[in-house]
Amino acid sequence: MAADDTKTCPFCGEAIKLVAVKCRFCGSMLDSASPETPHSSTPPPVPQVPGQGHAKAAVLGKRRHRVVLGAALVLVLLVVAFCFVSAMHRLPAGRLSAGGWHTCGVKTNGTVACWGEHDDGKATPPTGTFSSVSAGMYHTCGVRTDGTLACWGENKDGGATPPAGRFLSVSAGATYTCGVRTDGTIVCWGFNRDGRATPSEGIFTSVSAGVSHACGVKTDGTIACWGQGEHGQTTPPAGRFISVSAGGEHTCGVKTDGSVVCWGWNPEGEAESPSGTFISVSAGGEHTCGVKTDGSVVCWGYNNRGQATPPAGIFAFVSAGAFHTCGAKTDGTIACWGGNGTGQAMPPTGVF
Repeated sequence: MAADDTKTCPFCGEAIKLVAVKCRFCGSMLDSASPETPHSSTPPPVPQVPGQGHAKAAVLGKRRHRVVLGAALVLVLLVVAFCFVSAMHRLPAGRLSAGGWHTCGVKTNGTVACWGEHDDGKATPPTGTFSSVSAGMYHTCGVRTDGTLACWGENKDGGATPPAGRFLSVSAGATYTCGVRTDGTIVCWGFNRDGRATPSEGIFTSVSAGVSHACGVKTDGTIACWGQGEHGQTTPPAGRFISVSAGGEHTCGVKTDGSVVCWGWNPEGEAESPSGTFISVSAGGEHTCGVKTDGSVVCWGYNNRGQATPPAGIFAFVSAGAFHTCGAKTDGTIACWGGNGTGQAMPPTGVF
């Protein structure tokens, strides 16, 4: 093609025939009267390489695919996290309780099952449905689904004779018991040496009765304790707590930041404050166990019978007794470890 027979496309710059009305390279329509001037004000299109459109579509498709996969992965992780958290909180404190030489738990149908020493009937629960149960040293108490209390077992000091009224929770100690009424006040009954059955005033969210002292969490998150306190077990530290557990002669609580703090008698290390974050803690006779935020159980303190050597697994709750410990796994089954002289560490089958 001679040079004087060509012109330059104003849109893509390619050499085309002088008489052409359409560029064969970019496909733009040309103004034959003014070959050097675009025929409209429309900006020139970007030159297309053969197959480029398909390549761009493929790239965009891959990007969309990755975005969809990423969103799906995030959704799956959120669902897993939600299920895990739900499972961790499905069995709240009070659904499982390890006592002196027996253990009790509330099954999914609301009935109570107990195992271990049956002296005085403390491991022989009444019929009916319950929302929570607490195994003490010599007796057991539970909150029925209508809010009233029922107690069974040894009752020589009146610890198994609950008052009338409706309650949110109950905790059985050695020979006394304390409960939180629906108005948030605490009432205690039974053996009252050292004032263990004379609770502090105030409005509470929970209470825990140990062998000879008790503690409760107030609505402002502070802790109040009463009863025998010669080892400092009734002198809680400052700060805000979500739960508290009174043991033999020591006490432990979970703070609002998830850390565990313990105080009181500490000859076996039972009142040491562990590292890490927890969802619950339980003070036993001379050992303590807690459930970490990842669902694992850690224990510390006296371990002569293996009560402070928990099994592997993911747990929702743990309860430390005198010389044994039981925990509820996230699938609702129970695992126990430690002293088992009366069968207190041999839970029945079933879901709790």
